[in-house]
Amino acid sequence: MRAAAATAPRRAINIILALPKIVLTGLLVVAIGDMITGVVLRYVMVPVTDWLDLDPINFFWVEEIGEYSLAWLTMIGAGVGIAERAHFTLRVLTHRLPPPAQRAIHVASQLLIAGFGVLAAWYGLKLAIVNSLLTSPALEINLAWLYAAPAVGGAMIALYALAALFEPPLPGEPDETGVAAAGDD
Repeated sequence: MRAAAATAPRRAINIILALPKIVLTGLLVVAIGDMITGVVLRYVMVPVTDWLDLDPINFFWVEEIGEYSLAWLTMIGAGVGIAERAHFTLRVLTHRLPPPAQRAIHVASQLLIAGFGVLAAWYGLKLAIVNSLLTSPALEINLAWLYAAPAVGGAMIALYALAALFEPPLPGEPDETGVAAAGDD
């Protein structure tokens, strides 16, 4: 009975941590679909409408959808990369240091990453507020949605980096080049 009660919060945490990955998947599908649509409209439909002497198809919205989806994809993806510890690691000297020094370097690097995330979130929020009165030219979407991506991504980076403070440094020896790639844990 006690084990079932302990797994319920863990399951909720796993669901919450899966949400950014689900959003990333959706954004990737939107971005790919948008690019394919843009190529078809530009290189297939424009010649067809020219040949049939029809009015051209307005497809300026394709650029805006791509811009919005790629901005959000990049910032959320950076946060997920921090959470998954998937960014590359260069270990030339740290693996030879004693464990307390490795831990100190790990903490310092996570604090630097969190600081970058806070900075991105702060300036992203400021940009979103400043641009909240503007709309995009083709779709007339509030530009605050575009500039909110660094704010959300920066907050995710900061939160995931702070959470990584409580995890041990990645173990393992680097290869002969001194580079330990992502997934070497």
